[in-house]
Amino acid sequence: MMSHFLAGPWLAPKYMLWMWQGFLVTLWLTALVALLATLLGAVLASARTSRSPFLSVPATLYTSLFRNTPLLVQLLFWYFGVPSLFPEGAMDWLNGDHVLHLFGPLALPWPSYEFLSALCGLVFYSTAYIGEEIRSGLRGVPAGQALAAAAIGMTRGQVLRHIVLPQAIRLILPSLLGQYMNILKNTSLTMGIGLAELSYASRQVESETFLAFQAFGVATLLYIGAIALMETAGHRHLRARRLRQGRH
Repeated sequence: MMSHFLAGPWLAPKYMLWMWQGFLVTLWLTALVALLATLLGAVLASARTSRSPFLSVPATLYTSLFRNTPLLVQLLFWYFGVPSLFPEGAMDWLNGDHVLHLFGPLALPWPSYEFLSALCGLVFYSTAYIGEEIRSGLRGVPAGQALAAAAIGMTRGQVLRHIVLPQAIRLILPSLLGQYMNILKNTSLTMGIGLAELSYASRQVESETFLAFQAFGVATLLYIGAIALMETAGHRHLRARRLRQGRH
């Protein structure tokens, strides 16, 4: 099969550009989801470990709901179900051409509704998993450190933010890296709601050129390359941290 791939017709530059553009969408979506899900996961984990049932019970229900529902169903809900709750004219505005002015000359085009739906679906889904990873890290931090911090007058929020959470994140970095890899792979499901990411682009190329092996072969190599880079960067970070700890 590999010899067929090497000897067979190559994809034209136009189709390679489609694949590359889809790959950039995949990377951008992965980065945003990883960032937002980590921030929300820290909040979710803190709520789940809270002594207040008003925080812990909703956090537990959230985790159970999103971990036990298929991701594709959640994406379809955000894309087809949520718009029915919008006021009249909201979808026209969301699908319109807008520009997000950040600062100075820097501006970003308004993302498509497909991208926004994919972002919401993946963030809410991934938050449940990352929150559980962070919660396991919180349990790994010695309780005496929190008690010592409380003894010097720090509030529970300050203890979590300055003492417990930083240590918990360091403890779970390998498993957190695994979750980020899962996010990258899960972006492929967003083709089900029409987002023009890498899997969608490869399907479009295949349907136009009938070069299925080449189209999906390129997509596979791009996914493998991205995962390999993430894994290499994560392992280098962990190795550098262990070396710093060894010097101390």
